[in-house]
Amino acid sequence: MQTMQRVKVGVVGLAAVLLMIGLAATLFSIVNRERPGMAIGAPKPDVAANLASANAAAPENATSAPPLVQLGVAPDAAPSASAKK
Repeated sequence: MQTMQRVKVGVVGLAAVLLMIGLAATLFSIVNRERPGMAIGAPKPDVAANLASANAAAPENATSAPPLVQLGVAPDAAPSASAKK
């Protein structure tokens, strides 16, 4: 008698766990199908892609000076043509 009760409780528990797993899988599939909304101020992928491609292109009048020298933050280590004269 006690063995049958344990079997019933085990089967009911197993069925409950399987039901919860099925419900969770259904909810996750519904959530994943929805289109994500754009929040105000959120980054836009197409704009970010355009910025990245613009930054990757080399400027036409690029100099060989390091970037900090171009900004005037660090002194130029190489002597300039005017300093040689």
